[in-house]
Amino acid sequence: MTKKVAIVAVAQTKYEENYYRQSELVYQCVEKVLDETGLTFQEGKGIDSAVTASDDFWDARTISDTPIGDVVGAHYRTEEKVAQDGAQAAFYAYMEILSGHSDIVLVTAHCKESQPVSRNIITNAGFDPYFQRPLGLDHLVAAALQAKRYMQTYGITREQCAKAVVKSHKNGKNNPYVTKARNVTVEDVLDSKMLASPISELDIHPVTDGACALILAEEEKAKKITDNLVWIKGASDCYDAFYLGDRDLANCDSLVSAAKRAYEMAGIKNPLKEIDVAEISTRYSYQEPLWTEGLGFCGRGEGGKLLDEGITEMGGEIPVNPSGGVLVGCPYITAGLARVVEIALQLRGDAGARQVSGAKVGLAHGTSGPCGQLHCVLILGK
Repeated sequence: MTKKVAIVAVAQTKYEENYYRQSELVYQCVEKVLDETGLTFQEGKGIDSAVTASDDFWDARTISDTPIGDVVGAHYRTEEKVAQDGAQAAFYAYMEILSGHSDIVLVTAHCKESQPVSRNIITNAGFDPYFQRPLGLDHLVAAALQAKRYMQTYGITREQCAKAVVKSHKNGKNNPYVTKARNVTVEDVLDSKMLASPISELDIHPVTDGACALILAEEEKAKKITDNLVWIKGASDCYDAFYLGDRDLANCDSLVSAAKRAYEMAGIKNPLKEIDVAEISTRYSYQEPLWTEGLGFCGRGEGGKLLDEGITEMGGEIPVNPSGGVLVGCPYITAGLARVVEIALQLRGDAGARQVSGAKVGLAHGTSGPCGQLHCVLILGK
């Protein structure tokens, strides 16, 4: 594969409950990336197409991309909708450029979690409508089943998971786009209201709204837009089985497969040693140790040790979620693309107080579906 693709601009809103409409959230980001690059939607003067990430259930309407069509230039160009996590939209746009269909692609993701009556009602709709949905299964209940299975299989403790929450809040206080970060202790997490054992109130990501955007470009055009390029070195995704009982919830085999292919594309042989910074989507505290195992930062059942030994802290061997990550607030759909945006900022040296010194290679991860059914991994580099 000889064609190279770079990120040439990124933008994001603050992640908080707000009064903006979805189109207004997306417009804030699109305006910034267009201003930064000087690109337009006019024929031969910039954006060839757009890939957007949104969901009918979260937007409480059918064809959720319709209200943002004019915002992303769909009245001039092709727009493709990805009804999945935003990292998948970035992957889709990357493939669109590699295939030769477009040279410059605008990618956006948006979600307003505060809009529906309950997140649990929305995620309940993701299960089989005949056998599972009537039981009341939702992402929280499914996560509790996975957390219990993972902990019992490998001896992972609630205290270890709570350390991921503490770290996320500490890092998030350095991120101007995060509004939910605060001083949190392990004891605070353990003593917070139990929602679905072993997951308590502070183990789960808070309700937030937000959007983000980036522009991808093929090599020659990218070099004409900016000198501060971030290249996509590798990318892959993988779906696991739909029914929870058809997979071992103590492991994340689809993440292992996605990461393996992305590493092979990027020439990564030892991710713990070769990746400088990682932004991973963790909606629940137990997912940080589990996902780090799936990403090959350690062996199975050893994710808790990474937290105990400070390996994923700022200043550790591989800082994980220096932005604070999803645990301090980043909505569904948006979360994965926001991880790509954050890694791009890190590699450009534009991450401010959350900057990892000397970061040259970064990993961005997104997930969707119950218990990490789909995983998408992108390796970015300078």
